[in-house]
Order: sequence, then C-alpha cells, then structure tokens
Amino acid sequence: MSYFDHNASTPLDGRVLLAMLPYLQGIYGNPNSLHRQGRIARTAIDCAREQVAALVGVTATQIIFTSSGTEANHLAFAGLKSGARFALSGIEHPSLLQPAMRLQSQGCHWLKLDVAGSGLLHHETLARLNTFKPEWVSIMLANNETGTIEDVRRYAHALRADDIIVHTDAVQALGKIPVAFTDLAVHMMSLSSHKIYGPKGCGALVYAKGTPITPLLVGGGQEQGYRASTENVAAIVGFGKAAELALAELDDNRRHIAKLKADLEQGLKCLPGLTIFAEHTPRLPNTVQFGIAGIDGEMLLMNLDKQGIAVSSGSACASGGSEPSPVLVAMGITPEQAKTAVRVSLGKGNTEADIVAFLHCLKNLI
Repeated sequence: MSYFDHNASTPLDGRVLLAMLPYLQGIYGNPNSLHRQGRIARTAIDCAREQVAALVGVTATQIIFTSSGTEANHLAFAGLKSGARFALSGIEHPSLLQPAMRLQSQGCHWLKLDVAGSGLLHHETLARLNTFKPEWVSIMLANNETGTIEDVRRYAHALRADDIIVHTDAVQALGKIPVAFTDLAVHMMSLSSHKIYGPKGCGALVYAKGTPITPLLVGGGQEQGYRASTENVAAIVGFGKAAELALAELDDNRRHIAKLKADLEQGLKCLPGLTIFAEHTPRLPNTVQFGIAGIDGEMLLMNLDKQGIAVSSGSACASGGSEPSPVLVAMGITPEQAKTAVRVSLGKGNTEADIVAFLHCLKNLI
C-alpha cells in the first residue's frame, strides 16, 4: 500500500519500537515505586521528558505527559470556569472546538475567530480580540487539513501585552517544521507522539512556568500533580525516542518531503477542474489538500483505497460524517466544493515512485 495519510497517524519508527520493547517486557515496575524496577522506569520517563523538551526548546519540567494531543488540548482548557471569556479560530481541531461549545453552554463567552480564504486568521483578528477582551485564546500553529501555518508568534506577543493566556495546538507542526516554544511566546502548547513516528496513546502539554493549569485527573501526584494516573512508561519512552529522532532528522526529512510535495502539486495541476486549497499560503512541507470539480472526495478516497492508496478527506477525528469540512467552509469555500476535498499528507517513507504511481492512478480513476 502507498500510505499518504501521515497527518492522521505515522507508522511507528523501528528505532522507536526497539526503545519501547524493554518496557513492554522485562521492565514492568510502577515508576512511582521506590524499588529498583520502579527507579528504572522513573529514569526512563525522565530521559523521555528531556528528549521531548529538547525538540521544542524548553526544560524538562515544562513537559506534562498526557494520553494524547486531545487530552493536552482539554487540559489547556480546564481552568476556564462559567462566565470566562475565550477565543479560538473556526479551523481548530475538534478536540478544541467541541469543548468550546460545551463551555459556551455552561455560561462561558466564546468568540470564534474568522479566517480568510487563505486559511489564515482574518486581518481584523487583533481588533476583534481587543474589543472582546478574552482571558484565554487558542490559535492552531499548523492546520491538520490544509497545512496552513499561522503566525502564532505575532498574535501571542500582542495578546501577552494584555495579560491574555495563549495556547497553540502544535500537534501537526511538530516534526515537520521547527517548533520553538519560547520563540512562539505562548503560555501552553499541545503535542502528540503518533504524528512523529512514535506510539499512539501519548501526548504532552508544554507550559510556561507560572501559567495556571487546572488538572483534569486528580488523586495522585504524577506529572507534577497536573495529571494523576500511573504513567504509560513504554509509550512515553517511545515518544521521547521519536522526539530525539525528529530533532536530529528534521532538516533531511523536510527537504525530502518538500521535493515530493512539489512533484505532486506539479502533477495535480495538469488535471482539469482541480483546485489546491490554500495553495498560495505558507503550508506544511508535507500537506496538499485538493478538490476536483464534480467528484465526491470520499468516493474518490474509497476508489483510491481499492487501488492500494491511502489518503484522507480531512481530519481523521471528524471523519465518517456527511457534512463538508468545517475548515474549508470557514475559509469561504462552498459546501459543494468542500465535499470534493482529498488530503494527501506525505511522510519520510514516501518515494518519488509513490508520487508517480499516485498520479497515474488518480488520472485513470478520473
């Protein structure tokens, strides 16, 4: 199979698996126990925390391990109480948009920030925020569907001046472009392991010291008291190893994948009626979302799957519904055109031959 759905999940790197195996077999102690088995597990977690911290340029004490990027997003939200005012864009991941709707039903005041046709926040965003005066704002660093990269740093600097807490979902950006927490000037940032060739079931919330965080899970002192629960040692070790590899191989992977993306887009542009969404906007080096007039995106996806090619029609966390992509609709794209969408997200294992075969198959199906 040709796999082009790396924004949904990446394959587990073999080197990551090797790092995890001892903690799936012989080293089974609880990392909070004081005996030798427990101490070995605790040391492994400490090492992984250093590795993840190095990837985003922070100290190990700024990393809170979670079960996923979704949990990290929820943890960032957890301190908002009834009556709070918060803002986030209309193209955020469902793990932020759905809690936002729930908070609104509980008495919070939510400002949904508009995006332009480019997929970036509207030029009036700061003016709207100054009028609304939120206490908490979340802006996605890189969109999981279109791959658009937002200038989070510019907004965070402006909002910090008004003592507004800023969060960014950097799950899709991590491992694809440089992600430096301090440079972004945010207070909190969500990460996920399985987007960078690590295991599923592990994520992290990065936070600036002094940022108020309300635990979602209580009843234990794990993760500095911010997340009670015995740590998933093997998954955390895998996340750490994946972070180490992502940092060491970032430049090589970016060059390789960007070349594949350029070849893919060149081939796609030869097809009649095809639109590349957010084409002229800064995007991740691996992501191309396109639509072909008159062709249903999910039907095309299924036909490609029959040919051994795995692509997506949008966010894996929102798939299965009949509604068009809310990301594309928020960009002003008609629901009819949004339903034509197909997303190709490349990975380090893809080759030039994969691109040639995909384009050939796509032309034949059309």
